[in-house]
Amino acid sequence: MERYPEILTVTQLAEYLQCDKSTIYRLIKSGEIPAFRVGSNWRFRREVIAQWLEQRSRPKKNGS
Repeated sequence: MERYPEILTVTQLAEYLQCDKSTIYRLIKSGEIPAFRVGSNWRFRREVIAQWLEQRSRPKKNGS
């Protein structure tokens, strides 16, 4: 992820996550992914996305 700039666009994030831009917009709409607006465009902090990915990739404890 180091080759990407500090602030990512929807297109850059979709490329990095290897998914469609519509998936990114769905995650934004549901509040599942940390994002902010610059005017009418969505942006993502690279460091925050890295943390978000780390949290999502951890196995969930099942209460035992």
